[in-house]
Amino acid sequence: MKKKIDYVLSADEKALLKQQKVTLKMLQDYAPDEIAAMVQASADRARELSALAQFQSIPSLGIGFARELIAQGYYAPDDLKGRTAVELFDGFEKHCGCWADPCVEDSYRLLVHYVAHQDDSKRWWNFTAERKAYRAQHGFPADRPENAWYETGAFPKMGAHQSK
Repeated sequence: MKKKIDYVLSADEKALLKQQKVTLKMLQDYAPDEIAAMVQASADRARELSALAQFQSIPSLGIGFARELIAQGYYAPDDLKGRTAVELFDGFEKHCGCWADPCVEDSYRLLVHYVAHQDDSKRWWNFTAERKAYRAQHGFPADRPENAWYETGAFPKMGAHQSK
């Protein structure tokens, strides 16, 4: 597991964890129902916290990427089984309403690879050549958004693969 997970906890959630002597590192080992009880949160909030830990535990994927996956309705790597990186990336761009930096597509390729193989030796940049070859042969969908993420402000400034 990754050493530092960013949970974006409220002050109250942090205080409750501190009272129970549960560190952030320990939190990633709890099930969503246990998290809900510890931080007095709804089932949805606990599910989100669990998802943040699971997605950020994948090498070179950070908080921005994890939050975007949750925004698209994914809460665990298993939710992505059987999906292709192209399908997920193209869906992401439609969800955002803008086209994303190529490293984001590389991150989706890493994600799909990790889900299929549980291989933590790869990083997003290991998929750049694969992405370039695929896009050179197949291009992008005809209905790809026209504006770039940096023109719309729809996507965070930090890369999807980076953490704070």
